[in-house]
Amino acid sequence: MSFFKSKTFRAYRFPLILLASIILGSILGIVLKEDAVVLKPFGDIFLNMMYTLVVPLVFFTISSSVANMIDMKRLGKILRYLFFVFIITSAIAALIMLIVVLVIDPVGNTKIAIDAAEQIEKVNIGEQIVSALTVTDFSALLSRNNMLPLIIFTILFGIGISKIGTKGTAIAQALDALSKAMMTVVHIVMYYAPIGLCAYFASLIGEFGPNLLGSYAKSMAIYYVLCIVYFFVFYVLYSYLAGGKKGVRVFFKHVFPVAITSLATQSSLASLPTGLEQTKEMGVPKDVREVTLPIGATMHMEGSAMGAILKIVFLFGIFGKEFSGIDTYAIAILIAVLSGVVMSGIPGGGLIGEMLIVSLYGFPPSAFAIIATIGWLIDPPATCLNVVGDSTSAMMTTRLVEGKYWLDKEAERT
Repeated sequence: MSFFKSKTFRAYRFPLILLASIILGSILGIVLKEDAVVLKPFGDIFLNMMYTLVVPLVFFTISSSVANMIDMKRLGKILRYLFFVFIITSAIAALIMLIVVLVIDPVGNTKIAIDAAEQIEKVNIGEQIVSALTVTDFSALLSRNNMLPLIIFTILFGIGISKIGTKGTAIAQALDALSKAMMTVVHIVMYYAPIGLCAYFASLIGEFGPNLLGSYAKSMAIYYVLCIVYFFVFYVLYSYLAGGKKGVRVFFKHVFPVAITSLATQSSLASLPTGLEQTKEMGVPKDVREVTLPIGATMHMEGSAMGAILKIVFLFGIFGKEFSGIDTYAIAILIAVLSGVVMSGIPGGGLIGEMLIVSLYGFPPSAFAIIATIGWLIDPPATCLNVVGDSTSAMMTTRLVEGKYWLDKEAERT
């Protein structure tokens, strides 16, 4: 009985409850099979509540963090290190997958002949960039489908408040209060998480379980195994680089709620509220976590970068095209990182990245359905890596901004 009253149990109680709900959902999915879809509405309620929180949460947390930031040079420093960490970690993830698929062919002898009559519309990169970064009307910023434009506007809004000096103090304080209020709402919604995740995972297993035995099994096996290795090797390494042995302990103590939430919801955005709370517990400073995580949820996708490499190599193999040469590998890594940037952070957001892959390489339209299937099957672990990668990136960004002893500094502040 003393164990259940201990600090260790209290620290891991909620993650254990979430894990138990996932296991129960998996069992229900296996037993009920396609009938498990009747439970999906209960999962959708949780997902919809989390989505409802995303836009105001992003706006209030980022704007309050920037508006209350006395030193604008610190914001610039955070953003510089942030994008450096994002690019490097995404490229490393893509490179690791590239090495694995060069050693283990995910396709085998399966081949599809390309019909010369099949054509595909080329993507206009300029238009893609404009649509990814801007919107035509202010009201469009209120949609979770336009997170990057919202983040850009929110940062500019926060800077504007900071620039007007004492006149903006009241606004900055109000934004800070609203940010705290939103986090309180997140806490309330999370009480429903075990029920929602159980139902959502049951419907997920019931719907996609049979596909696990299909022709994509080899690719899935490669991806799932590599995800586990990447989680316990590279994220541990990143945590160690961020805070030494203490950083690793902090990582494992607080990462599982957000990892489980992302695994079940398959959404970086739906996992954002939990991520903000857990990085707070990790000791990541308020301004760093409230800038890093919302941006990371829309454009930092380590799991998706790995998936993009798998999809590219799969298409090259299945259509009988040669995949070799340093230039080919470099372009594949670049496209993998880019495909992560254009994703929207919602379930199925990978479809945008898949369209980009098919278009840039000039594959026939049928290729889209082929890699979209891979995308659907690897989405849960990919999202998990995407979300957990944001947390470790926040830790490393803090290490670069605050210095080697940032964990001790944050402990003193709290």
